[in-house]
Amino acid sequence: MRTSEGFVPLLVEERRNQLLELIRTRGFASLPELAETLQVSESTIRRDLDHLEDVGSAKRTHGGVFYTGPSPKLPHFDERQPAQWDKKKQIAAVAANLVDDGDTILLDGGSTTYEVARLLVGRRLQIVTNSLPVANLFASNANHDVVLVGGYIYPRTGVALGPYANEMLARLNVRRTILSVSGVNDRGFFNNNLLLVETERAMMHAADEVIVVADSTKFGVQSLAHLCPLDAVQHVVVDDEIDTTWRGKIKKAGVELHIASQPDSTNHS
Repeated sequence: MRTSEGFVPLLVEERRNQLLELIRTRGFASLPELAETLQVSESTIRRDLDHLEDVGSAKRTHGGVFYTGPSPKLPHFDERQPAQWDKKKQIAAVAANLVDDGDTILLDGGSTTYEVARLLVGRRLQIVTNSLPVANLFASNANHDVVLVGGYIYPRTGVALGPYANEMLARLNVRRTILSVSGVNDRGFFNNNLLLVETERAMMHAADEVIVVADSTKFGVQSLAHLCPLDAVQHVVVDDEIDTTWRGKIKKAGVELHIASQPDSTNHS
């Protein structure tokens, strides 16, 4: 059905898909240009952006909107995002609050770290990362200086690993490093790639503080490569399903434990 202006209104889902693709391809777009391109009102665009922000695909800032969705060219990375997503979002919100404006932050390519990165878009930060998806989040925002660590790109996740990455990291100094892990047990933290663990150790050495973000399903689990002992980091952020035993072990190691509670939860760290 045509309107008096001569165009056919888009269905809501189709319009939102087109809106997201516009933001993704441009990196940043203003509300007026989005409204003009899609031939809808700015109020309609705002409602659609509310939806895109809720699902983590975009983030509004002064003057427009940034794309914060997964990289379409890294399907294996995208497949990891839905696992424990609600927990990761809760953890990310707490971890993002540990970052101060003006900080220099080093972010790895883990899926939980990526959720933290989404929430940091638009803040005044200097970002260092070995992750192509994370770098893509920040690259179009003038509030950020972005340093992308080079090296061998692991195709499943789009992260740079290996000796070149490690050599570059050895020359850097950052305020905080934020890392995801694939397992935590009494020996410490683990990840599932030997090269990745070597690069993450270099990230730890570059930082004044190390923040580990991990959902509760990772505790009591051992993965392929040992990253470091429990007491080698300063902060652990986890969801409120972590059991009492592990809460005690993390605190006993001298690590500050941050519990990300669900909105209706009354649990505290």
